[in-house]
Amino acid sequence: MADPITATRHVYRRPAYLPPPSGTVATGIVDRMPAGVQPYLRLMRLQGPIGTWLFVLPGWWGLSLAAEGAPDLEKIVLFGIAALLMRGSACAVNDVVDRGFDVQVARTASRPVAAGTVSVTNAVVFAAVQAIASLALFWWADEKAAIIVAVCLPTYIIYPFMKRIISLPQAWLGLCFNTLVFAGWAAVTGTIGKPAVLLWAAGVFWTLGYDTIYGHQDREDDRRIGVKSTALLLDRATRPWVGLFYAAAVAGWCAAGVVAHVRWPFYAFLAAATAHLIWQLATLDIDDPVRCRLLFVSNRITGGLILLATIFGHWG
Repeated sequence: MADPITATRHVYRRPAYLPPPSGTVATGIVDRMPAGVQPYLRLMRLQGPIGTWLFVLPGWWGLSLAAEGAPDLEKIVLFGIAALLMRGSACAVNDVVDRGFDVQVARTASRPVAAGTVSVTNAVVFAAVQAIASLALFWWADEKAAIIVAVCLPTYIIYPFMKRIISLPQAWLGLCFNTLVFAGWAAVTGTIGKPAVLLWAAGVFWTLGYDTIYGHQDREDDRRIGVKSTALLLDRATRPWVGLFYAAAVAGWCAAGVVAHVRWPFYAFLAAATAHLIWQLATLDIDDPVRCRLLFVSNRITGGLILLATIFGHWG
């Protein structure tokens, strides 16, 4: 007689091809560009802007909470454009480093470097140009912000190698992916305050949670080619662990609010963000790559709610 637990367990079936999100404004823009330009736009992931949102939102949190009111609109715009370019630079570096892995995974085989539509040399040059332009924009916003981003730049470059070394590469991603909090806070106050550190710590755990969900898209491919990830490490224990990561994130955001002496609107938006994270956990199916992708993308809502909390946190 079969073990009832084994009998009811999902059998993972990786689809032959998991298409990227379609129908977005960004995808339409890329598709309408000249053929020679499109590979470079895809190299910087312009067709998939979720990574830029998740990268810039912590920077906007820092700008908003430090401002104790409406943030400076010019700094918001400059941080947004600079984050787009810095994320594009990091993606180009990632694709150069991972080109040998990408060709073995259905979801990533069409990436420009892996597919041969952009050479390694051109990808490296493109990454450097984007990084320099991004730093110039951060400098325009505030010199201290630019210095902080420049100091953190090596962590973005190191990230692609971490999946070869440790089973928690998502933790490293969290450490570097939320450093714009410090840049945003410094752009307003000239220093890095305790609320910024707490926002950053919350962001680290938030990233650890959502990127673990993201990693389940490629779980079996990663196992086959020898890539490490929290999705493989946690496997069937993913839901409770992601729950712990999200709980730590909520605690960090709450602590940042307490230290910054915010008012009730902050906690109202934080409660909404918490409800959204609970919904993610309740509907998570690690054997459904499409569902994992959708839940990952939905974190722009979480980050947006935290942004509203930091904007209106000193009101009321």
